[in-house]
Amino acid sequence: MDLPVFLQAAGHPVRWRLLGALARSDRQVHELTASLAAQQSLISYHLGLLRKADLVRARRSSADGRDIYYRIDLARCGHLLAAAGGALHPGLRLAAPPVPAEVPPTRVLFLCTGNSSRSQMAEALLRRRSGGRVTTFSAGSRPKPIHPGAVTVMTAWGIDLSAARPKHLDEFTGQRFDQVITLCDRVREVCPEFPGHPATAHWSIPDPAADPDGRPAFDRVAVELAERIDFLLHTIATEPAGEAP
Repeated sequence: MDLPVFLQAAGHPVRWRLLGALARSDRQVHELTASLAAQQSLISYHLGLLRKADLVRARRSSADGRDIYYRIDLARCGHLLAAAGGALHPGLRLAAPPVPAEVPPTRVLFLCTGNSSRSQMAEALLRRRSGGRVTTFSAGSRPKPIHPGAVTVMTAWGIDLSAARPKHLDEFTGQRFDQVITLCDRVREVCPEFPGHPATAHWSIPDPAADPDGRPAFDRVAVELAERIDFLLHTIATEPAGEAP
C-alpha cells in the first residue's frame, strides 16, 4: 500500500509545524523561521515540498514585490486527509464537518487599503454565513468608494452592498475586537494596535480592482473569502475569543 499523499507531504515534524502556523495566517518566510526557530534554508526546503504537494500556495506581496506570502490550502488538506483515512479502511474516510450553526458572539474587523472591495465583501460574507452571530466591521487605511464590481458579485451571492459605506480605520480606534484580519499586504504594515490583544491574522488576497480580468477577479476573491470565512467560523466556534495565536 502506497503512503497517502497527505502523509507523504505532512508527515515530517517541520512540515507539520509549518502547516499549523499557516493554518492561522498567511506568513512570510522570515516569520515562519522565527516561529519555528529554524534556519531559513530549512524552512524554504520544506515549504518547497509542501508547495509541490499543492498543500501550500505562494503569492508575491503587493506591498513589496520582493516578499512572498505563503498560505495553506485547507480545503485540499481536508480532501487529502479524507482520502488517507479511506485508504486505511472505508470506515475511516473522514467527512468535512458542516459550517457551525452556532458560534459565540464575536466581533471581527476586516481591514484593507481602500475598504472598497475585499474587506467590504468579507464583512458581508461573514455576517451572512454566521447568521448574524458574528458582529462584523470593515475599514481601510485610505478609504475610497465601493467598487461596482464588488457590488455586482455580492448581488450574485444574495448580498446587497449598494449602501455600504467606506470607513477609515481611525473610526475604530480604541474599540475592542476578538479578531482583526488584514486582507491586503499594504494595510498589514500600518495596522494599529487594538485594545484587549485581539487574535490577528493576515489573508494575502490580491486586489480585484487592480486585476485586468474584471468581473472574474471579483468572483475569485468572493470564492476565496467564503472558503476562508467558513474555516474561520470553525475557529470561532471551538476557541475562546482572543486565544488564537
